[in-house]
Amino acid sequence: MKAIYFSLLASTLLLAGCAKDNFEAPSSTITGRVVYENQPVGVRTNGVQLELWQRGFQLFTKIPVYVGQDGSFSAVVFDGDYKLVRLRGNGPWVDNTDTIAVQVRGGAQVDVPVQPFFVIRNPAIQKTGSNLTANCTVGQVVTGRAIERVTLYVGATQFVDINNNAGSASLTGTALADLTKSLAFSLAVPAAVSGKGYCYGRIGVKTVGVAEMLYSPVQKITL
Repeated sequence: MKAIYFSLLASTLLLAGCAKDNFEAPSSTITGRVVYENQPVGVRTNGVQLELWQRGFQLFTKIPVYVGQDGSFSAVVFDGDYKLVRLRGNGPWVDNTDTIAVQVRGGAQVDVPVQPFFVIRNPAIQKTGSNLTANCTVGQVVTGRAIERVTLYVGATQFVDINNNAGSASLTGTALADLTKSLAFSLAVPAAVSGKGYCYGRIGVKTVGVAEMLYSPVQKITL
């Protein structure tokens, strides 16, 4: 009898294992962008997170979705109806925790609108002599928050931000007193990139009391 019992138990476990192994993986993709005025918003790589929620089975499950530095994001999911959420205090924009309904049937594309505190306009970075120089203007979108600094970041790879850079130059205080004027930066070419023949740069703006910065698109600069 014991032999029969253990044989039946082993068969049950084997079938359960097979059922688990044969469970289909998700194959539908949600793609999208975080946008302001229909333009993607630049952020720090994997610094900003959205959340997908889906009711199903006996759980209300959460799927974290990280936003790329160019404002794009994607997630592989099962077909179904989801709620996309912007997290509080997790971006260089005004908090908005309203949910966005996303229906996935083979795939879905969705833009997530945000209202940044500041925006960067007409960024331009170039090599001038032995320095890297840059210009841009900064516009204030939302009143009630002060600007803390504007920084030029330079790096050896396409991933450039406050945590990934070979050098930086910042403007603060009185240099930012009049945002109607063009801002100018100058930075000696960092030794870490000087022998490569090229580097990458972008400009970031920091708002007082807001952890994440908003960034301009990454530019490749010939040295």
